[in-house]
Amino acid sequence: MSSKVQILFKNIHKKDSHTYKVYCQDGGYKQAERAMSMSTEDVIDEVKRAGIRGRGGAGFPAGLKWSFIPKDNSRDKYLVCNADEGEPGTCKDRDIMRYTPHMLIEGMVIAAYAVGAERGYIYIRGEFVREAEILEEAIKEAYDNGRLGKNINGKKIRFDLAIHRGGGAYVCGEETGLIESLEGKKGQPRVKPPFPANIGLWGGPTVINNVETLASVPSIIENGGEWYGNLGVEKSSGTKLFSISGHVNKPGNYEVELGIPMKTLIEEYAGGVRGGWDNLKGVIPGGSSSAILPKDVCDTVTMDYDAIAKAGSMLGSGAMIVLDKSVCIVKAVERLSRFYRHESCGQCTPCREGTGWISQIMTRIENGQGVEGDIDLLLSIGDNISGKTICALGDAAVGPVAGSIKAFRDEYIYHVEHGRCMVG
Repeated sequence: MSSKVQILFKNIHKKDSHTYKVYCQDGGYKQAERAMSMSTEDVIDEVKRAGIRGRGGAGFPAGLKWSFIPKDNSRDKYLVCNADEGEPGTCKDRDIMRYTPHMLIEGMVIAAYAVGAERGYIYIRGEFVREAEILEEAIKEAYDNGRLGKNINGKKIRFDLAIHRGGGAYVCGEETGLIESLEGKKGQPRVKPPFPANIGLWGGPTVINNVETLASVPSIIENGGEWYGNLGVEKSSGTKLFSISGHVNKPGNYEVELGIPMKTLIEEYAGGVRGGWDNLKGVIPGGSSSAILPKDVCDTVTMDYDAIAKAGSMLGSGAMIVLDKSVCIVKAVERLSRFYRHESCGQCTPCREGTGWISQIMTRIENGQGVEGDIDLLLSIGDNISGKTICALGDAAVGPVAGSIKAFRDEYIYHVEHGRCMVG
């Protein structure tokens, strides 16, 4: 398997890569034209053949999601791009919007045509000020050149696109919480069903996809779903952007085929672990909500959905946080638990109360005041949160705690017994 294929980052090295002129030099918007010469069913089938799974974290097949949209035109349909990117450690979508916004816009035009949506929104994280400005400029260029608005490409196809800046709530990364926020309400997830494909934005059928997912669509149309499906590995096709941070020599965003060994990705792309591979303690593989994988697992695990799940964590957003042996696991997880306590929207009792209890106990242990039974109490509270909330924020809060206790229980025990970290 080659890990050198670049789809999303193929043009970011070019000067003014964010402009319409530079994007079109490499065939930009030609795939939207091609898609519009196909039937909507054929476009959806091509995306299904590609096997691309949602790159926002959930990993749901994009083509299948599109196929859920009703075919009748009795209600207005909407396409929403989730550009909230609130998962700690994740900054991949930011680079797409900063360096190649027209790839995202073209992907949205194709998706909107496929599902019959005439209006779309990019819900962008409010802190991404410059990225929002670049997107605004790109959208204006697309309108000026007939790529958005009425009669796109000279056909009776309409798609209007606007940007909505979020207020910085992590929970609005959940698609129904995002919809509520977009409608001007408090950003709290909805009870499902009904799902957005049936009743979404303003009651209309709605498709919500991540930036990376939509930006991949033009290449799928250009080269075919079968081509894309042959990249990566079975059930994890295509390329993936990994945001690698922490104790590596070259932190950054890297595009590789799914299925690459984690060790190869860290050593050959991110410059290796600080102090060498043997100094590795563990890796958070998919953003802060995913369980930490200890070094012995990292030695052999591959970066794809199934392999990471089998290892006891999740690929998530692809935000890899590398931890060397100087890290106190309890202190790191205590910091994460405070984040999830703060970000709980308060709608569900298990999450509202449970994240607070977890944070308090983690802080107690970290401050040297842990008592016998605290470790099992954390796991018990986690069991009462997981699977019992409207959205996955509760599960996200439990993931790093339960995962770290499983892999590094000895550190927790040392903290409780000695009142301090075993590191140093």
